[in-house]
Amino acid sequence: MNITIASMSHQGARDSNQDQTGERIGERSACFVVCDGVAGLPGGDVAAELARDTILERFDGEQHLDAQSIRRYVNDANRAIRQQQASGDHKRMGTTLVSLFIDRDFDLAYWAHAGDSRLYLFRRGYLYHVTTDHSLVQQMKDAGHQTEGINGNLLYFALGMGDEERDASYSDVVEIEDGDAFLLCTDGFWHGLSQENMQESLHMVNTPDEWLTLMQQVIRKNERQSTASQDNYSAVAVWVGDPQDTTLLHSLEAAAQFFPLRD
Repeated sequence: MNITIASMSHQGARDSNQDQTGERIGERSACFVVCDGVAGLPGGDVAAELARDTILERFDGEQHLDAQSIRRYVNDANRAIRQQQASGDHKRMGTTLVSLFIDRDFDLAYWAHAGDSRLYLFRRGYLYHVTTDHSLVQQMKDAGHQTEGINGNLLYFALGMGDEERDASYSDVVEIEDGDAFLLCTDGFWHGLSQENMQESLHMVNTPDEWLTLMQQVIRKNERQSTASQDNYSAVAVWVGDPQDTTLLHSLEAAAQFFPLRD
């Protein structure tokens, strides 16, 4: 299985960058991680680095995808943060997490997330799946309440935060199609552009580097038009096979339905 990746991380208008990204690509499986230290609490950068490093160090890319092992990786990351909380000055530090695991032999994917860093899956060039945030705003939306005026940064769960019994969210094992495009990103990234922007930009590029560059241009344009200061923003794009070919094929099929060829 051919995997092509690109990553970026930007400080935005903040004094420091508390985001962390990383990847491990082995012969049989691959792992991708994006973390965002929880703002407003000291040590977010430490928590994000601990979570990323713990998962990547424990991951074995020479083994096939194992959902139980992935749960252990995430729990080990949470445990490492809590141990550091007990022995250091950062007693309330925490971090979001979104991680993607791919079995290269069997074309399978599995992901885990905590907080409001997200995974998007685009299939045939269109949004196929997005994770559900562990945030107050998302809880209120799910309950059918209005969320206008609610602080969108309030999380009810992230690694190192909340009840120790609470766990991250895990996907089912998903069969990958040739041309699938994954996007892992922090809230500073997805706040800066819409899902339509992500999808439209995917239709306009040939590489994951170009995709991230085009989306970053949209974020910067929206930043100039906004009065709010830009948060750290980071993302990892993971392409399986040739998304640009698959997107073009299905775009042409869709266009043909609306504009049938004439004799």
